[in-house]
Amino acid sequence: MKRRDFLKGLVSTSYVVLSGASVLAPLNALAAAGAKKDDGWLTTGSHFGAFKMKRKNGVIDQVIPFDSDKYPTDMINGVKGLVYNPSRVRYPMVRLDFLLNGHKSNTSQRGDFRFVRVTWDKALHLLKDSLDEVQTKYGPSGLHAGQTGWRATGQLHSCTSHMQRAIGMHGNFVKKIGDYSTGAGQTILPYILGSTEVYAQGTSWSLILEESDTIILWSNDPYKNLQVGWNAETHESYAYLAQLKEKVKQGKIRVISIDPVVTKTQKYLGCEQLYVNPQTDVALMLGIAHEMVTKNLHDTKFIEGYSLGFDQFLPYLMGESDGVAKTPEWASEITSVSPEIIRDLAKVMTKGRTQMLMGWCIQRQQHGEQPYWMAAVLATMIGQIGLPGGGISYGHHYSSIGVPSSGAAAPGAFPRNLDEDQKPIFDSNDFKGASSTIPVARWIDSILEPGKTIDANGSKVTFPDIKMMVFSGNNPWNHHQDRNRMKQAFHKLECVVSIDVNWTATCRFSDIVLPACTTFERNDIDIYGSYANRGLLAMQKMVEPLYESLSDFEIFTRFAAVLGKEKEYTRGMSEKDWLVKLYNDCKAANAGKFEMPDFEGFWKEGYVYFGEGKPWTRHADFREDPEINPLGTPSGLIEIFSRKIAQYGYDDCPGHPTWMEKAERSHGGPGSNKFPVWMQSCHPDKRLHSQMCESAEFRETYAVKGREPVYMSPADAKQRGIKSGDIVRVFNDRGQLLAGAVVSNNYPQGVIRIQEGAWYGPVGADGSKEGGAKVGALCSYGDPNTLTMDIGTSKLAQACSAYTCLVDFEKYKGKVPEVSSFSGPIETQI
Repeated sequence: MKRRDFLKGLVSTSYVVLSGASVLAPLNALAAAGAKKDDGWLTTGSHFGAFKMKRKNGVIDQVIPFDSDKYPTDMINGVKGLVYNPSRVRYPMVRLDFLLNGHKSNTSQRGDFRFVRVTWDKALHLLKDSLDEVQTKYGPSGLHAGQTGWRATGQLHSCTSHMQRAIGMHGNFVKKIGDYSTGAGQTILPYILGSTEVYAQGTSWSLILEESDTIILWSNDPYKNLQVGWNAETHESYAYLAQLKEKVKQGKIRVISIDPVVTKTQKYLGCEQLYVNPQTDVALMLGIAHEMVTKNLHDTKFIEGYSLGFDQFLPYLMGESDGVAKTPEWASEITSVSPEIIRDLAKVMTKGRTQMLMGWCIQRQQHGEQPYWMAAVLATMIGQIGLPGGGISYGHHYSSIGVPSSGAAAPGAFPRNLDEDQKPIFDSNDFKGASSTIPVARWIDSILEPGKTIDANGSKVTFPDIKMMVFSGNNPWNHHQDRNRMKQAFHKLECVVSIDVNWTATCRFSDIVLPACTTFERNDIDIYGSYANRGLLAMQKMVEPLYESLSDFEIFTRFAAVLGKEKEYTRGMSEKDWLVKLYNDCKAANAGKFEMPDFEGFWKEGYVYFGEGKPWTRHADFREDPEINPLGTPSGLIEIFSRKIAQYGYDDCPGHPTWMEKAERSHGGPGSNKFPVWMQSCHPDKRLHSQMCESAEFRETYAVKGREPVYMSPADAKQRGIKSGDIVRVFNDRGQLLAGAVVSNNYPQGVIRIQEGAWYGPVGADGSKEGGAKVGALCSYGDPNTLTMDIGTSKLAQACSAYTCLVDFEKYKGKVPEVSSFSGPIETQI
């Protein structure tokens, strides 16, 4: 059949060719379609906090913070833009060449943004057919549905749970272990402190404020990062930060921010900032430790009673094992911190009660396990682990860790796995000799090098030959590294499926795209405060789902029906039935502690309050009696030297914390002659990773001429003839991007910042969207992962190393292409 005849016939078979005009049509008329016209205030929650919302003529009109939120984030001004924005996926869509040729399509065209609109029924059958083909030809090793990132709030409509349960009813698939946020930390810390620590409740802020003499913020910016949370965020930590600010002003607590840049927290608190060369923190810690030992400042009794392996570590520290003593002078040469300051830090950290608060970004670099390990060693040498206001924390910047928990039972969620009596249609566990689970950040490696065996956390992992990937509410084209390498991998895949709210770059590089609705277009319930567990929120539907978008529950219920497994999937319950069940289970679990109203009363009120929590000190039980309350390490003690890790024989992660040079490091390090600038790609100030970037009006409050800001020092800007507001090309051998210059004294020479979460918008040399499919395309908006390095942190964690990244930049010359990140597919040419 000729191409024109085939496309002409689509009209009679429920297809509609999508035109550019329909993609970019105004939202106002369609926004109110089918929406209820209730103009009263309703309650809901999101990662950005809990809100009251009011509708007018079926459209969200006003958004105000929840009554108890005294420190709402500025991101509340972008919430409406999450619903009403031109990036919305409006209909089920299929990439044109995949529609024509299926698994034999021209995959080099993936990313050219040519899509065709189809019906829901057609799209779901195409999904089933693709799964059938992969399971038949390759088995479960050919399918990756492991997910790799965040999700929307809500206990029922969890995108990962729904997708994995539904796909699992069809057949088994490759899964992942770990995450991008804390991959190195959550792998190394169980060996040292007996748990992942990064997601554990920490010592209460009230105790830190009462007991601490010194707080060390090490690569940690809580004032910026606490705006968002895993569940609906309460923002209670900001009340404690306000008290800390006052104590700093009065000289009652000394706060030192150790960071290459001046952070938002440091400016808010008015505290000290200590510059350290990027990626050299381990050397600084070793210099401090050496001074502690030389001046006998370390707590030998605590080391002997609560830790193991200091004797094996000491020869390295003092230079007896490698001939290099880790003196303050040695550390100064690497870090640019003077020996005098290093010696003073050793005195300050051991003089009074010292609380170390570590950030996560420091472990997202090559050898990222080492700074977390060495920080634990410093805390052990200080000897205050388990004391209120002392010791070490790895999470006080996340989801209000440090706010005492109410202790109430939280609601359950929609099941992610199959029920015990359920079996998939393709019931095979034959992964053809490959691993069924791979490290989260190594999936691109798996696609490019199937069959390769790597070391990972004491085991061997053999990469499966992945042919198809399914993503739901998940945007790996934000959080993974090296976009051009990703393109090479995606050219090898036979089928990619994305279920999402917006046309993210992941949707752009997919074959089948299904429109999900936002959290504000469905009913749900959510915990208020991930760690505070302050109460239970009713997430009341604000508006009806726009266009043909559906909730996660509805999407995968329909897909389960295509499989003939709808009742198995839903257990015969509707959305309302599930909400009532989750609520009543929570009510029963809290019976005897306090009374919760019936579901109807809860839903009408919009909130159930669980109460306040009691202050708590992390590791206090261990300190009180390490024999009765041992840590989860092999010895039950803090392991300064890990015999288990040493036995692995990894050259990039030996048995004790070690300074190791990076593949790329600025300020005289490897690669700095060619690319002299370190690019910091930290968590953004105005988004949750890539969530909120689609909110157009809010994005314009910080964008520079429509681009993501690139922050730089006055010296670097002057050297390159750049001023604030200029369009800048940032580049290295891995890629290139455009961003808007912001010149600021907060950044030292040789350091720039482009916040991660900026939406990838590739364009060709002529500025076309179609050209964005090609390797080497220019990112038109400013995604820093266009430039980052895709290597594992070490053979232990195999986590991401985004912070090991050198670049250069220049004022952009020539015609500036339009940003291609925030619109839907281009018109299909016939």
